[in-house]
Amino acid sequence: MSRSIVRQSKFRHVFGQAGKTEQGYDDIRVSKVTWDSSFCAVNPKFLAVIVESSGGGAFLVLPLSKMGRLDKNHPLVTGHTGPVLDIDWCPHNDNILASCSEDTTAMVWQIPDQMGTRPISEPIVVLEGHSKRVGIVTWHPTARNILLTAGSDNLIIIWNVGTGEALISMDDHPDLIYNVSWNRNGSLFCTTCKDRRLRVCDPRKREVVAERMAPHDGIRPMRAIFTRDGNLFTTGFTRMSQRELGLWDPTSFEEPIALLELDTSNGVLLPYYDPDTNMVYLCGKGDSSIRYFEITEEPPYVHYLSTFSSKEPQRGMGFMPKRGVDVSKCEIARLYKLHDKKCEPIAMTVPRKSDLFQDDLYPDTAGSDPALEPEEWLEGRDEDPILQSLRDGYVPPKSRELKVAKKNVLDSRPTTRRSMSSCDGSANLPPQLVERLLEEVQNLKATVLSQEKRICDLENKLSKYTNGTA
Repeated sequence: MSRSIVRQSKFRHVFGQAGKTEQGYDDIRVSKVTWDSSFCAVNPKFLAVIVESSGGGAFLVLPLSKMGRLDKNHPLVTGHTGPVLDIDWCPHNDNILASCSEDTTAMVWQIPDQMGTRPISEPIVVLEGHSKRVGIVTWHPTARNILLTAGSDNLIIIWNVGTGEALISMDDHPDLIYNVSWNRNGSLFCTTCKDRRLRVCDPRKREVVAERMAPHDGIRPMRAIFTRDGNLFTTGFTRMSQRELGLWDPTSFEEPIALLELDTSNGVLLPYYDPDTNMVYLCGKGDSSIRYFEITEEPPYVHYLSTFSSKEPQRGMGFMPKRGVDVSKCEIARLYKLHDKKCEPIAMTVPRKSDLFQDDLYPDTAGSDPALEPEEWLEGRDEDPILQSLRDGYVPPKSRELKVAKKNVLDSRPTTRRSMSSCDGSANLPPQLVERLLEEVQNLKATVLSQEKRICDLENKLSKYTNGTA
């Protein structure tokens, strides 16, 4: 008589637990735009949610500590003239966020630690290069200021947001791009497309280095992400509309490493991957559950662990970087589930009796320091993320201002695309006059900033008087 052997894994008993009512974020009008993005982005400092707004697109940014009912006067980030479709926090600066919109632009924003009462409407830089709506925005994992955007013009553009210039443009996709995911060191990215192909691209060579036709037989949208080992984890649909997940080796795409059918449902499965634990969390739009799996080197390679279920369906999901989890409670992941009018944190925890730091659960994780400068990455250098220990928990660094040197953009543009405001003789101005003009511009900027600070101070005083606190 054979005895079944239980697989040994420290993540076999991971369980999900929703936060208490007072730990959630209420009265948030989540966007109703029909687009398969997560609508939510989170980092150790802030929660950002794409919301409904009149007269253009907007999103809400809340400090994580500001739980409970949303203040009706809380300012929005408003700068796009069309609905916002995707947002992403910079992995190297917790105060920098990128957004993209139906208005064909992407924008990069500096979010202050102390948000005032006025809407944030001036981005640090506007990235204009797409001819149709921009639906995907994602930061490079190791290089400073490198941002990728993908639009409905089937174009992928990689930007240096420090100068505002487009570094690389790729038009290898004949149809709508569903998603883009960088590998661990940012040397490659993978894409899924409406033409049912899964592609691996080398951006600096500007070429597709591997592709697979129809990793899933169904015609509905797919998703793909890189694992830490360089394999590809995909979600899609079978020909009979059953949801399916797969694991692939991009060096030999003929047969999958693993292929697993899940259930029959319409919602696209959004995968969220934790490279430290090699676990993936699957969240379907419209589902009321989160499934999680562990990827290993032993068959069947993708091991089902458990399911977190709740009553209400999810509109979107945010995934906290590992440096933002609570190590004192053995929390290995935290997701932020969007309902119609609220956001609910869900902690994934390994049950342990000891209160001591668990070394086996928390290997050194990717920190907030970039490993490369933009120029180094563009020249062909690759580096893994700079790691940091979580033993003492994580304290977010102080706000660092992103400075955009727009003059570099003007220097690099061809003369045929000159700004209409530039005169033919402007290049011949004497150096002394140029210096004087630049100094005057700086003085004017300083004056405007001081006036804005004065306005904010006065508004704060006024609100104190009207609230009866002064």
